[in-house]
Amino acid sequence: MAKQIQLTEKGFKALKDELVVLLETKRPQLIERLSNARSQGDLSENSDYQNAKEELGFLEGRIDELNDVIKNAKIVASLPKSGSGAGVGAKVTVRVNGIKNTFEIVGEWEADPVNRKISPTSPLGSALIGKKVGEKLEVEAPAGKVLYEILAIE
Repeated sequence: MAKQIQLTEKGFKALKDELVVLLETKRPQLIERLSNARSQGDLSENSDYQNAKEELGFLEGRIDELNDVIKNAKIVASLPKSGSGAGVGAKVTVRVNGIKNTFEIVGEWEADPVNRKISPTSPLGSALIGKKVGEKLEVEAPAGKVLYEILAIE
């Protein structure tokens, strides 16, 4: 049995949109490019043919990967149930070193730490799961232990 992959509705839609673009736009373009390169003759010295073939292989791998994720996706509610604590789909505002930060807990496939989207398997994400407003938690970071206080969950 394949592992279920948690995704927010927004993340699920983004993956489906990417798959459509790959299938309907990028794959046909690469197939045409490969066909044109093949018609140029000697394939052993045709770098465009080799490049197109390699790109098509990577593209097919990504398509398979997306199909697998979409097939095994479990869409989570974007808003946590009242009183249930932080979970996937929640935006959690914390105070760390006197500074407020808001993080969105998203599925692993949606994680983007630069944009403060963290997965539930990240150190901070796993520490936040199930916690409630007012709780304090300590997270092991590369710079040492960091103390967070949860100010809001939405």
